[in-house]
Amino acid sequence: MLSKKSKNNSLSRVLQYTIPKLYIGKEWYIGFMAYDPVREEMRRKRIKLNHIEGIRNRREYANDVIKRLTNELRDGWNPWIDTQDKGYKTFEEVANSYRTYITKLYNTGYYREETYIGYVSYLRNVEKYNDEKGGIKYIYQFDKKYITQLLEHIFIDRDNSAQTRNNYLTFLRVFSSFLVQHGYTTSKPTDGISNLRKSSIKKERTIIAKEDMRRLCDYLRQTNKHYLLACYILHYCFIRPKEMSQIKLSNFNIEQGTIFIPDTVSKNRKDATITLPQKVLKLMIELKIFDNPNNYYLFGDRFRPGVKWRSEKQFRDYWTHYVRKALKFPAKYKFYSLKDTGITEMLRSADVLTVRDQARHSSILMTDIYTPHDIKKANKLILSYNGEF
Repeated sequence: MLSKKSKNNSLSRVLQYTIPKLYIGKEWYIGFMAYDPVREEMRRKRIKLNHIEGIRNRREYANDVIKRLTNELRDGWNPWIDTQDKGYKTFEEVANSYRTYITKLYNTGYYREETYIGYVSYLRNVEKYNDEKGGIKYIYQFDKKYITQLLEHIFIDRDNSAQTRNNYLTFLRVFSSFLVQHGYTTSKPTDGISNLRKSSIKKERTIIAKEDMRRLCDYLRQTNKHYLLACYILHYCFIRPKEMSQIKLSNFNIEQGTIFIPDTVSKNRKDATITLPQKVLKLMIELKIFDNPNNYYLFGDRFRPGVKWRSEKQFRDYWTHYVRKALKFPAKYKFYSLKDTGITEMLRSADVLTVRDQARHSSILMTDIYTPHDIKKANKLILSYNGEF
């Protein structure tokens, strides 16, 4: 035999509320049942009316309240949830709605692919955390306390970096804005939660040792010269993998020795022209890159020029599954480490302004981060400088 609570739970699956009615007696009130998601049962709600003077006024007032309550209940309002109308929606429902929303933004060009993939990944990890920890069921429970626990799990339990923790918080702020804008909450649950200070975050530089760079070059010359070209582009031209995946042969000017990065491709959405080193150009000629049509992407299928666009993910995957395993590189050697290594090495032979422009850094301070400690010494020109004073 079902218990009273089991019966109420069964009822709640079909009915979330009953129609409000006027009850007349010694005490006048409007009464109705509504499902309480915390107790997981139907509860009676009463709205007292004895404070309204006069029977006629009391009836008119009651009729107006009943109409309003009925409409609000039909629209999703719940008297037991202190949020806006949609607060009773399940976390799963809202997560799916958000996924649909950001997919639409991506398809219309509002989000870059990198941003979209990042948001989808963060959302999936939050859903996984919620499932594993037996977290929240309803979206109104997605509050400051829940978010704080989630961030502690990321930073402490999973032993991720402070930067990773801050990245999750950035995503959760975006998600919180979505909740407010779409009426799921009345305020942003992330309000009052701060980033960990950047001064306490040490960014790791995974510079690749010279002997390992030589091994890498020898290995790729024997196994995959087209992937070697991708490594050259990143190492010598400092073009980001996302940008590399989108540049076409038409972006190259062989006579001028330059590569044009249009604003539609560059990370900072600004046009830029960077130098194409002779070493990179010679490899491109060796591979007969420019025998292909100008409208081809530089890195299509199998890192060869092609009409079909390929995601920058192919660079990382090949590095992880083939290069790093074959050469037994440590995990800290990543594909993007080639850029860090290239900037560091170029600073040994070129002035900081030249490197800044090639790397398209916003300031010399950004470029100076890469400057090796062994070349941070007195400038010989200044040591011998003798002014008029």
